[in-house]
Amino acid sequence: DSVDEDPLGILSSWNDSSHHCEWQGVVSGGWHPERVVSLYLTLKGLGGHLSPHVGNLYFLRTLDLQSNSFRGEIPQSIGHLFRLHNLILSNNSFSKQMPTNLSQCSNLEILNLIDNQLVGEIPDELGSLSKLQALGLVENNLTRSIPRSIGNLSQLYKFSIAFNGLQGEIPKTLSKLQGLSFVQLMNNQLTGVIPLEIFNMSGIGYFIIGDNQFRGSIPPYIDDTLQSLSYLDFHSNLFTGIIPPSLSNASGLHIIWFDYNSFHGPMPTNLGRLKALEEMYISSNQLQDDFSFITSLTNCSRLKIIGVAHNFLEGPLPDSIGNLSSSIRRIGMSSNKMYGIIPPSIGNLFNLSYLDLSNNLLGGCVPSSIGALHNLINLYLIIKMLTGEIPSSISNLTFLSSLCLQSNNFYREIPQSLGNCRQLIELELSNNNLSGSIPREVLSLSTNSIIFSLAHNQLSGSLPSQVGSLTNLVELDLSYNKLTRPIPSSISKCLLLGQLSLAVNSFHGEIPPALGTLWGLQELDISHNNLSGEIPSFLAQFTNLKYLNLSSNKLEGEVPKQGIFLNASVVSVFENRNLCGGIAELNLLLANRIPLNHYGPKKKSKKNTSSTELPFEHKFSMVSYEKLFRATNGFSKNNVIGKGRYGIVYKATTQEGGWVAVKVLNLGHRGALKSIISECQTLRAIRHRNLVKILNRDYHGNDLKALLYTYMANGSLENWIHQGNEEDIEHEHEHGKPGHLGLMQRINIAIDIASAINYLHKDCSPKIVHGDLKPSNILLDNEMMG
Repeated sequence: DSVDEDPLGILSSWNDSSHHCEWQGVVSGGWHPERVVSLYLTLKGLGGHLSPHVGNLYFLRTLDLQSNSFRGEIPQSIGHLFRLHNLILSNNSFSKQMPTNLSQCSNLEILNLIDNQLVGEIPDELGSLSKLQALGLVENNLTRSIPRSIGNLSQLYKFSIAFNGLQGEIPKTLSKLQGLSFVQLMNNQLTGVIPLEIFNMSGIGYFIIGDNQFRGSIPPYIDDTLQSLSYLDFHSNLFTGIIPPSLSNASGLHIIWFDYNSFHGPMPTNLGRLKALEEMYISSNQLQDDFSFITSLTNCSRLKIIGVAHNFLEGPLPDSIGNLSSSIRRIGMSSNKMYGIIPPSIGNLFNLSYLDLSNNLLGGCVPSSIGALHNLINLYLIIKMLTGEIPSSISNLTFLSSLCLQSNNFYREIPQSLGNCRQLIELELSNNNLSGSIPREVLSLSTNSIIFSLAHNQLSGSLPSQVGSLTNLVELDLSYNKLTRPIPSSISKCLLLGQLSLAVNSFHGEIPPALGTLWGLQELDISHNNLSGEIPSFLAQFTNLKYLNLSSNKLEGEVPKQGIFLNASVVSVFENRNLCGGIAELNLLLANRIPLNHYGPKKKSKKNTSSTELPFEHKFSMVSYEKLFRATNGFSKNNVIGKGRYGIVYKATTQEGGWVAVKVLNLGHRGALKSIISECQTLRAIRHRNLVKILNRDYHGNDLKALLYTYMANGSLENWIHQGNEEDIEHEHEHGKPGHLGLMQRINIAIDIASAINYLHKDCSPKIVHGDLKPSNILLDNEMMG
């Protein structure tokens, strides 16, 4: 009755119409033919609680319920089954603690509770199971320490407790179990030093203790008592010291896994004595030696994997690498100090499927013999110093799925023959000096599903329409090239794109409506091109979009106020001269006028039936005096950010919560009106990123005339190169404190000033002489641009 899931109808045969010996999964026999001796219900889809009535089957020898969906606690009644030999409940969802009275199952030989949700500690009482041969508790939630009583299990040959939360040290009593051949303790929180006695256990074949917090070193002298040792896994611990040459005495070793420790010193030169060695992982340590150990490894005829990445190995890669076993499949030697060239003999390793020599000091050309590695799947040569052409022989690698040659000095054209690599899913050729056009054949690789990056090269011409063949691609990066013409509409077929960067090219035309199909886009960067037209509304509807850069184009019209455009921290639209609107944080010209918040009483003014018309009177709509009055807190002295000969500059709030600068003219001063007219005439004709823009204007008879400018959050240069006023000293800007400009900031500001002066003197018409250039007239925006 406790079983509530039986999708295969297994238990439908369990009824009174047939003898229980005929029920599915039930075995009777032996000296008592009417008695149930075994229950085999493996992988039957059964779910629910295991009935405590199972404890009434006193003649039961095997209970095998593995790979079902049983849940809840393991019944205590199982402890009554003193004839039980095999208890196999693995791959279920049993929870709570292990029953301590399992120790009463005195004939138990196999206890397999792997892959459940058991909690608590391993019962100390299990140490009384003197006939237990295999104990499997892998992948549970067990905690606390390994009980010392484990050392009493004299018949134990397999001890597997990996993937739990066990703590403490390995008990020395474990070394008493001379019949122990399989020890698996990995992925726990075990600490301390490995008892020396462990290294004298002649029968141990698998010693797997990776991903813990063990420390100490391997004993320097390992004698031939470890000839049975086949698998030695110390990865992801805190081991130090050298890898002792005596390790080669363990002549039966198949696998050495020492990754992610702090082993130092040289590589043992006698590893060639390990004739059975198949896999060697010693990456991410602190080994300091040359690569001469490669020559020794040529004696290991079964060797399949060499992993020595992320060490301090230094020197050339010997030609003897070509003499390694014909079984070699993977070579990982990245992030060392390897120099010289890639030996042409590497082409002899015709079964090689993985080669990574990245982040070394290798130079020269990639040997054409690399094209002989017909089984190569992954090739990583991210080295910075390789040069020459990309060898066309790579096109022979028809199984190649990852080709990563970025950050080198490859030049000339991308071989069209790369289109023969029909299994390619990752192509990374960025940061080279490649030129010419993008081969259509390469763009036709519809298998490419991870990344297609040709960024930071010298590629020219158009983006071929074959880009639409990359229908499975997730990331496309063609930024920092010299590509021209419109963005092809065929890109709309790349429906799985998550990242698209076409920045810093010369694409022109409008942002294609075809991009509207790319609903999965998370990052879009098409900045620094010559794109024109309006921002498409569909960009505001991309719900997955997390970053958008449209800056430095020729876009126009109003910026949307929906979707991603509501977050100025992830949107960039600067240096598009004719954009307006958007949220205030984008600091754009508002679509109609600057609506300043707060309305208040009007200031009495003198009657005046005429006023001087400003040169661009009809270009901007007016802002009323009342709004200015409130926006500046009644023209409060606390809002004053500057004073000049003809007026005062105030900081004013906008209705959206942003800021503008308001320059109010003192028309009582002789020449003030002439000054504002002259300033308007001058600024009307100029547009430059380093010249302050007029946003709007206001007048109230002849009592007040004002111009509204873009607000410069970091004030004047004077306050940054001198001590500054009291307010600036107390307020630390995000770019530093006034009077504390860094060298690069000073250089960038100088460049900004020079750019503006160059424009005034050479590029605008008529040419303009500033006449009053000084630090107090150089204003800095929130990005410290002058």
